[in-house]
Amino acid sequence: MAVRTILLEGDPRLRRLAEPVLAFPSAAIDALIDDLRDTMAAAEGAGLAAPQIDVNLRVVIFGITVNRRYPQAPPIPETVLINPVITPLGAERDCREEGCLSVPDRRAPVSRWARIRYQGCDGQGRLIEREVEGFHARVVQHEVDHLDGVLFPDHLGASA
Repeated sequence: MAVRTILLEGDPRLRRLAEPVLAFPSAAIDALIDDLRDTMAAAEGAGLAAPQIDVNLRVVIFGITVNRRYPQAPPIPETVLINPVITPLGAERDCREEGCLSVPDRRAPVSRWARIRYQGCDGQGRLIEREVEGFHARVVQHEVDHLDGVLFPDHLGASA
């Protein structure tokens, strides 16, 4: 549908707690998903959250096949998650370098759960539930952080 402007670090709209989506499927949610997909592709991102394009709803999209920003990353199926919930699986954490479309030209090591279960709904209201690890788990955690007004630099200095 449209490539939207991505909000940048320092914009207070990135710090809001996103609202749950109460009614879907809907034409508005379908249009939002299309805009997220187009914007993520244009920016060559691995994921994007609705708050990053100034839509204060709990919606994320992620997925890659080949991506020059993450050349060593394994493929992740394109996934839309509405109202996602993350559950860590075990105590193990992994510290790897991250970047963010809202924090351009900056990368840093961030500690994340190594294995997680995530749940949410797709744009049609179907339940998605997966257990993942590695880069896939990292991307999901990063995008869901955006729904809580958290950017990756907020994790810097946190203990592993």
